[in-house]
Amino acid sequence: MNLPNWITLSRLIALPILLYCLAVPTVETRIFSTMVFLVAAATDWLDGYLARKLNQVTELGKFLDPLVDKLLVLSPLLALIQLGQVPAWGVFLILVRELSIAGWRVTPGLTGATAVVGANAWGKLKTISQIAAIALLIAPLPENWAIVAQVTFWFSVAMTLISGVIYVLPPTTKQKEAGNGRVF
Repeated sequence: MNLPNWITLSRLIALPILLYCLAVPTVETRIFSTMVFLVAAATDWLDGYLARKLNQVTELGKFLDPLVDKLLVLSPLLALIQLGQVPAWGVFLILVRELSIAGWRVTPGLTGATAVVGANAWGKLKTISQIAAIALLIAPLPENWAIVAQVTFWFSVAMTLISGVIYVLPPTTKQKEAGNGRVF
């Protein structure tokens, strides 16, 4: 276990804290939940940066990082369903995409790649939009911000679906030559 992998695992520690605070939704616990979530989300960038910078990219890290990322997104969304802030079917769309792409990544031969299929700009936009939506939905914002949180949530659902479709489309010849979005 190296430092980037420990940082990845630290996001798992944030989940019970986050879920407990959302189960008891007061202004204080929502503020704390938002901070915990944003710090945990920031560690996603940090562990990847350190793994590359320190030349500590591992198979364990390649497996753990996307798994923990999905838990970090889906756990608060499930709590937000219970709180009545987001509809279950919207979260279901996100869940289906995330599980489908996870399966796509580990099924040999589906991607046509000889190595891991890398994230592209759409995947990064999906992640940023999900983090923004969850942070806005968790935060104890004034009532007039509720529409902003909802629009951001539905934008993240759209980005999640679009990035999933783009992920499974075969790369064009130009993308293959440039190496864009795919690692061979």
